Amino acid sequence: MEFLQLTKERYSCRMLTAQPVEQEKIDKIIECANFAPTGVNKQPFKLWLMQSNEAVENVKKVTTYTFGAGLFLVVGGNPSEAWVRSFDNRNIADVDASIVATHIMLAIHDLGLATTWVGKFDAPQLKTLYQEMNDYDLIAIFPIGYPAENAQPGPRHFTRKNVNEIVVKK
Repeated sequence: MEFLQLTKERYSCRMLTAQPVEQEKIDKIIECANFAPTGVNKQPFKLWLMQSNEAVENVKKVTTYTFGAGLFLVVGGNPSEAWVRSFDNRNIADVDASIVATHIMLAIHDLGLATTWVGKFDAPQLKTLYQEMNDYDLIAIFPIGYPAENAQPGPRHFTRKNVNEIVVKK
């Protein structure tokens, strides 16, 4: 798919079917995440593939935004592993994790699957359930699945600023 077409077609899907996602597609999503650019290629991120019954139930404990999915990816960035900009000591772990998360989101759509970027979740509770997440800033949970037949973009999806409002020419 052409990239511009992909970015225009992708939307936050909030209705997923119970159809299982094939391992081949999961592997491609993870491969896309692994090739996402990060500062100085330090890759200060971790992905948690939540697919066991216990893991799915734990995700449901920390967010109500699961949309019927039986598969989730949690994305986190580790500040102690990230590049730090020397001019102002800006740690970019969250930026790197967001770049990875965006690659994940676009790969999911490109594979005929659907998701939405869930930011409303109880990260401290998730870290209590999974101690290995403690060193990470958890930035997103992606419920992953096939879009329901009647799934469609929400009305705000089509609201875009004019290009002149987002670009400053100097």
